[in-house]
Parts: sequence; C-alpha cells; structure tokens
Amino acid sequence: MSNNVASLPEDFRGLHIHFVGIKGTGMAALVEILFHKGAVITGSDVSERFYTDEVLERLGLHALPFGASNITDDVQYVIYSSAYKLDKNPDLIEAVRRGLPCLLYTQALGAYSERAYSCGVCGVHGKTSTTGLVGTILKEIDLPSQVLAGSVINSFGGTCTYTSNTVVECSRSERIETTGEGEKGGFALRQAQGPFSSQALNYRSIFVAETCEYQRHFMSFCPQKIILTSVEPDHEDYYPTYEDIRQAFIDYICKLPQGGEVIYCADDKGACDTIGLVRGLRPDIVALSYGEKADGDFSVTFGKVENERNSFTLGLFASKGDFALAMPGRHEVLDAAAAVALVCQLLREFGKNPLDYYENIRRGLLNFSGGKRRSEIVGRFKNTNGVDVIVLDDYGHHPTAVKTTLEGYREFYKGRKIIVDFMSHTYSRTQALLPEFARCFTAADEVILHKIYSSARENPADFDITGRTLYEAVLASGQKDVHYYEEILDAADFARAELEKPLGPEYPDGYLFITMGAGDNWKLGKEILNN
Repeated sequence: MSNNVASLPEDFRGLHIHFVGIKGTGMAALVEILFHKGAVITGSDVSERFYTDEVLERLGLHALPFGASNITDDVQYVIYSSAYKLDKNPDLIEAVRRGLPCLLYTQALGAYSERAYSCGVCGVHGKTSTTGLVGTILKEIDLPSQVLAGSVINSFGGTCTYTSNTVVECSRSERIETTGEGEKGGFALRQAQGPFSSQALNYRSIFVAETCEYQRHFMSFCPQKIILTSVEPDHEDYYPTYEDIRQAFIDYICKLPQGGEVIYCADDKGACDTIGLVRGLRPDIVALSYGEKADGDFSVTFGKVENERNSFTLGLFASKGDFALAMPGRHEVLDAAAAVALVCQLLREFGKNPLDYYENIRRGLLNFSGGKRRSEIVGRFKNTNGVDVIVLDDYGHHPTAVKTTLEGYREFYKGRKIIVDFMSHTYSRTQALLPEFARCFTAADEVILHKIYSSARENPADFDITGRTLYEAVLASGQKDVHYYEEILDAADFARAELEKPLGPEYPDGYLFITMGAGDNWKLGKEILNN
C-alpha cells in the first residue's frame, strides 16, 4: 500500500491503528470514535500531561514515547497530527519504511465523514461551542448521530464526542436505496413521516464535526451542511490577508453538494461577505441566516440576563416561548442559534417537524455547560475576608473573541470585579492585530499580561514585537490597571494580593478571575486555587 492514502476501510473491528500525536484534542476525539467501532488503538506523544490524557485513560489507553519500535508488525494504519512530519518523526519514518498507509488527522476525519450524512462547523470564532451545543441538543433528539468537538464537552460526559444510542453503521454498499416515501425496512430514519430528502436517507447516521480553517484542513471534510460562524483575519502566518482566509471559507462552502445548505451568522460582516461571493459562484447552495440581523426562522431576539441565565427567542419558536442558556455572552447565544438552526434543518431533512421538538431543544440548551477551556469555571473559594472568588479559564485568543467574551462576562457577572490574565498566542497574530488587541480588554477592571506564547511554526527572532509591546499598547489605549509579568507564575503573589483587597459596593458578589488565551497561563488559575 502506498503512503498518504486518504481512505479508511469500511470495517474497523480488529483494525490496528497507531496515532502519532494522540493527545491532540481532535486526535483524541477520533480515537474515541474508532475505539468504539472496534479498532485496536495505540499512540505516541510527548510526556507532558494534557487534559486529553483523561479521555484516553478512560479507554484504557496511554501515550507511548515517540520511537520506531511503536510501529510493530501488527500496525495496519497510521493517523498523525499535522504537528509531525513523515520525514522527521521516528514513528512516521518507520511507518513509511514499512509502506503503511499514513493519513493526516484531517484526511482521516474526511474519510470518516464520507460514511455518514456529515455536517461541518467552521468559522474563526465559536466552532467548539457551536459543535458542543449541536451535540448536546442532539442528545435530546431521536436521530442517530455522532458529534466530534475540538474540546472536552461537559455535557458529553467529559469527552470530546457524543454518539447516540441509535447510530447504526453500514458500509456504502449497504446504504438505503431511496425511491421516495416508500422506503424499505424499519428504524428511526425510515419511520420519518412527511417530506424528506432521499439524499439524507442514503445514510444511516448523522456526523457533525468541528472543522478547522488553518492550512485549509477543512478541505478534506465531505459536508452535506455547513455552519459558518465568522470570517475575519487570523492565522496570518498562513493567510497574510483577509481575502486569503475568506477564499478558504468560500472554497470549503463550495464543496457542498448540489442544493446543499450553509447556515451563516447574519451579524458577522465577514460571514455575510463570504456568502455573498458564494452566491455568485454557486447559486444552487441554500444559504440560511441566523442572528439578530437575520430574517425568518432563526432570527434572534435577545432577552434578559439574570440569575446567570441568557434568555432569547428564535423566530421559528416565537409562539412556543423563550430559550435559556446557562453560559455568559451574546456570542454564546449566537452559537446556540446556529446549533438550533442545524438541528432543525436535520429534523426537516429526516421528515420531522422542528416545532414538535421545542421542549427537547430547550432542554438541550439548558444542559450545555461549556467545555474544557471554554468559559470553564475551574474553581471558586472564599478569600480571607469571606469574599467569593470564581476562577474561570477561557481559550479566547483572537482580539474579537477576547472582547466579546469579556463583554459577556461583564453582563453575566454584573456584581463582580473582573480581573483578566491574558497571554497572547503567536507573534504573527499579535503583530498583525496589535491595535485590536490594545482595545479588547475594556470590559475588564484589571488586566495582567505576559510574554507571547510562541508557536513551533514561527521564529520569534523574525518579529519586532514582544509581550511588553502589547502591554505598552494596552496602556496607551487608556486601559486602567494594567500589569506585566514576563513569566506566568511570577504574577501569582500579585494576583493573590489583588484578590484579597476589600471591594466597594459596586461589586457585591465578589471577584471573577479569568485566565484567557491559547497559551499555558491557565497554570496561574490553578496556582491560585492550590494555595
């Protein structure tokens, strides 16, 4: 067999697959899926412990150190993270020498997506939350489905994937031959009443996955429907201009089949811009909007924020009542609207009336409590004065995400003093978006900054910017109470002292201490809690 074959066998039972970089979030999620399909799994990675170690350990798996000896005579396929190269990593070098098929994670995910009625969730912001929301709602819906998110999702039971009890796998040759309403046989998909899509009924399960734009990774995925949350400049090391990253999303959406659907955010300028260009290229694609500026079924009307609940109404369900989300921020409400829109379109696709599922959808939304590093409350305690302190961690690392997330916390936690510790990720992003970063902390009362968390794909010496550059830009923007500590844990004593200060009457509920970014400054929150 030749290397880099972008395909997978139909039957995984007994198939030995070795994962290189097995601790990656997407990799661990794919491991979960293939493990439960009967594959024999081994994998290798660095020794540093990640939260995905817990996911793997629940399956009885442990990452091995990298080494050629991992590729035994039993290994039949190798799936590897893009962080590792075929000619550099010892596992991969040995796999290539043996002539084993080696698939990038994105290729493997794409090959798996061909086996189901697949839906891709994409966008610069909100992919993980939206995917997690889709899965949490689908847990309440009688459709056979699998969902893969880019983080551990609390409502999935502390894993990265959700699989309904009704999923039935079949090979392509076993897919249902559809001729209209007179489908053969039984089970959920065939029992649907009313109009439905023969295309949908060619598959025995729905597969929803978070799909990433970086290096056009999502182009391996085979979507029937797409959610587009947002488009704006990011990953400047790969997409130097806005037009470059926008074109990637256009190309991905144009992968949809004839009459395929894209569900996009009407409140995001880049998403609207992208859809406008797609319409010129593919007028057959159905574009459905959601958001405050949307018309129709998925128009959003924001409601009250009280008792740590975000209430909102969607056009389709206006006669039924409000929905509520136990997550902070209007951006989370928009993610919820996208998730509801996709679930409703899937229900319609499979011959069901979404209005009959209002209570199921409402229950699913309330059950969603975020995921690892997504507005995650990692702990709370009383300081020595008896004042309540919530320690929260969030992965937001783009200035737009930082700004909207902090504004959501300000609205959600009205009675708390907000202290944010932020670590910028990648020199290229920080340099390209420095003015936006300088103005993104306005909803916080106090800001702590650090050195830039670099990426292996860039050389810091190539950039005339440091963490202190960002600190000075934030100060120059007029932000009050900004502090700089080069190393993360150097800020520990300062942060503890700040959390002991008496609070005025404007902060009756206490403190909210946030570690934010794609770096490892989450360790500061853990240090504060440990002490």
